[in-house]
Formats: sequence, structure tokens, C-alpha cells
Amino acid sequence: MKKLLSLLLALSIVFVVAACGKSEEKSEGTTGGNEAKTTKLVVGASNVPHAEILEKAKPLLKAKGIDLEIKTFQDYVLPNKALASKELDANYFQHIPYLNSQNKENNYGFVNAGGIHIEPIGVYSKKYKKLSDLPKGAHLIMSNSVADHGRLLSLLEKEGVIKLKEGIDKTKAELKDVVENPKNLKFDTNYEAALLPKIYNNGEGDAVLINSNYAIDAGLNPVKDSIAIEDKESPYVNVIAVRKGDENKETIKTLVEVLHSKEIQDYILSQYKGAVVPVSE
Repeated sequence: MKKLLSLLLALSIVFVVAACGKSEEKSEGTTGGNEAKTTKLVVGASNVPHAEILEKAKPLLKAKGIDLEIKTFQDYVLPNKALASKELDANYFQHIPYLNSQNKENNYGFVNAGGIHIEPIGVYSKKYKKLSDLPKGAHLIMSNSVADHGRLLSLLEKEGVIKLKEGIDKTKAELKDVVENPKNLKFDTNYEAALLPKIYNNGEGDAVLINSNYAIDAGLNPVKDSIAIEDKESPYVNVIAVRKGDENKETIKTLVEVLHSKEIQDYILSQYKGAVVPVSE
């Protein structure tokens, strides 16, 4: 009889423990049994302004069920390699002509999921106040990224310093397309874009052409510190780039929608004061 009672007691303890375990398992990870699921989205970006803009978008995305992880990069090569190897779901650092050139050179097949902003490129000089002050034979230092040469040369042409060949696609212009150079300017294209602010601060060259993200990151104000700058009509829109087909994913569509929202566009305008210009296309 004692053995029977002991067995029944043991069975009842096992039942109670099992029931408690099931109850705990059921409640784990829920709030009132109704917690919304979140989807992780990994986006690669340049430090400034791209990662800063994404940080501002984080809570808005969280409210829509997207947990945004931002991976920052210091150059223009690795973010596309990371996207190709599926370490990223998207990247946000490059303009359309650069995206097109990278697709052509590396067969990436990336697509533009949405344009977010323009970073007007500028010319900086510690020696001269305006481009017209540049002397004959002045030394201009610019990025070694051929995809940027067209916008730099177009800016110089617009400022009346050089003239490009008629009928060419100016976003693809190269130094060989300069047909008039009355000041006999010397162009030096041997530098990574990220090094240009340091070169400027060292007082090298007569003028340095710097991408705004690197200028801002180095503490420069493109609107106040440059001696010439692109206007808001620049075709060099920075985009959310994704692998082909992913532009139709809900997470990507939501990311672009949030970055086009009034809250984010107002933030860009107030934070960068014309050095970064929002778009919604």
C-alpha cells in the first residue's frame, strides 16, 4: 500500500512539473499573448550622412515591425561586395552612375530600390576664394573613382573653368573629353575619395574636389567651406541598392517609404543645412 501511495505521489509531481513547463513555454516571448513579430534588416552604409539618417529611421521602422541593423563602411568598394555575398540585405551609400558602373564592372546585377538624397559635390581650396581665382597651371586633386569624374568635370564646366566635348553623356565624362582648358589646369586623380579631406587639410594642391559625405565626416560644411558646389538639380541621387528581385520585398519597400517620410526628410534638411538634399523618387 505504501509503495502504491509513493508511486501515485511521484506521478502527480511529474504531472505538475510538466504542466508548469508547458505553461511557461506558452508565455515565453509574448506580451499578453499578442506580441508583434519583428523582421531583421541589415543595411550597409557610409558613416555620414547615410548611417546617421538610418539611425534616425530606426524607431520608425521598429514601429512597422522591422529591426534595422546598420553596418558602416569607410570606402566605396566593400559595401557592394558585402551585398553581393548576402552579408547585407541592402546598402545605402552610392549614387546611380556609380551603381551602374559597378554593375558593369563586376556583373553584380544590383537595382535601385529608391532614391533618398543628393550630396552636392564641392571644390575646396585653402588658397583661393573662387574657381576664377585659380592661376594658370593650377593643380586640382580629385577622386580616382572614374564614376565621379563626370560630375566633377560637369561642375567645372558649369563654373566656366573648362569645356567638355559636345554631345557626350556628361555623367560619363572623362578627362579625355575636356576640349577647352584655358587655365591649363592639371588634374591629379591618384587618390581614394576618403583621403581627400586630409589632403585638403594638409594644404596640398590648389583645389581639392571632395564628396560631401567625406567632407561632412571631416567636419567641413560643404555649403560654407567650398568655393564651388553642385546645385540641387544634380543627377547623382544616392539610392538604396539591393540584389535584383529584392526591391519587391516588403521590408525594402517599407525602408524606402520610411526614408521618404516627412519626418526623415525634415531631419535631413535641418541636420545638414543644404549639404545633403532629400529626394522622394
